[in-house]
Amino acid sequence: MFYNSIEAAPPDPILGLTEAFRRDPREHKVNLGVGVFVDDAGRTPVLESVRRAERMLWETEKTKDYLPIAGLPTYGREVARLVLGDELHAAMAGRVAVGQTPGGTGAVRIGMDLLKTYRPDATVWMSSPTWGNHHGIAAAAGLATRDYPYYDSVRTRVDVDGMCATLEQVPAGDAVLIHVCCHNPTGADLEPEAWERVAAIAAKAGWLPFFDFAYLGFGEGLAEDRTGLLAVLKRVPEAVVAFSLSKNMGLYSERVGALLLVAESAESAEVGLSHAKRLGRVLYSNPPRHGAALAALVLGDPELCALWEEEVKTMRERIRGLRRQLVAGLTARQSAVDFCFIESQHGMFSFSGLNDAQVAFLREEKAIYMAKGGRINVAGLRSDNMDYVCEAIAESLKLDE
Repeated sequence: MFYNSIEAAPPDPILGLTEAFRRDPREHKVNLGVGVFVDDAGRTPVLESVRRAERMLWETEKTKDYLPIAGLPTYGREVARLVLGDELHAAMAGRVAVGQTPGGTGAVRIGMDLLKTYRPDATVWMSSPTWGNHHGIAAAAGLATRDYPYYDSVRTRVDVDGMCATLEQVPAGDAVLIHVCCHNPTGADLEPEAWERVAAIAAKAGWLPFFDFAYLGFGEGLAEDRTGLLAVLKRVPEAVVAFSLSKNMGLYSERVGALLLVAESAESAEVGLSHAKRLGRVLYSNPPRHGAALAALVLGDPELCALWEEEVKTMRERIRGLRRQLVAGLTARQSAVDFCFIESQHGMFSFSGLNDAQVAFLREEKAIYMAKGGRINVAGLRSDNMDYVCEAIAESLKLDE
């Protein structure tokens, strides 16, 4: 048999961790691995704005027919306005084409495949570190990858000078993958001044900016989180943006993403979209309707959109509060490591600085699950496990004594 001739694939570093967590019988277990937001009861909530949109959709939807390959048109229009903001969206007119994708991951994959089509010899430059799936997607698309410096683990901040020095040397035919906000896995973001440096380098060097925009609203705010993206888009003729509504609308299982192609002209944007549609056709044929329809309703209805913005603010402030509690709890229990940097990071993730031995200890001895490298999903913490997690991490630090 075919399957008897091959070995089993290794589990996914993140999703496999969740599978192991679910099998763990210990009642006090804590999952800080997978990137999902939970409330203080440990649930990933359905937002009220989405719930109301669901009622509206139930009352008005007339068909479950296939969507076009590029997805729901109203969804594409609303996503473009959300990602770019009203001012730039109006200024760029038809230069931006949008294709709906199965999640942000689908957008990254179609974008990578599109790059392979247009620039088959291109290298994709990625931050060190980056989301683990980025390298796998690039490899599946047949693209080579290289790293650029990003996170300084000693000073626990972005290495802006090292990053910019490397980006200045990236060849014009290559692509540079940049996290727009809430960097995964570090939580360390570029400041506005650093974004201006990156924008100037991109305009001069001529490489293709490829943005991963998965956490809009989870950093500083909806307008603030797109600041760096807009700084670059105002200065370059072309760019790719992979966007996701999984986190900020809580639509994880609906797989709601989009690929935005920024081109020099409307005609070029449509050419790019035609190839994106061709690639989507052989991967998944048509994107799913339900989640996109919900998102389009929320974004297109002023009352629902205002409610959604408040809900995003509530989630963002909860994560900030959890960061403060985590730092306070760790500071009270040990003095070997200064964890104050966690408060200045953005979004769901933090590069905690814990080594793999400490991560293994926490999993095996304390039933606390986190990714290798010490990435913590801060949004997975709750008031009923905060003390336990802080005590366990403080105990793990003694392994280095």
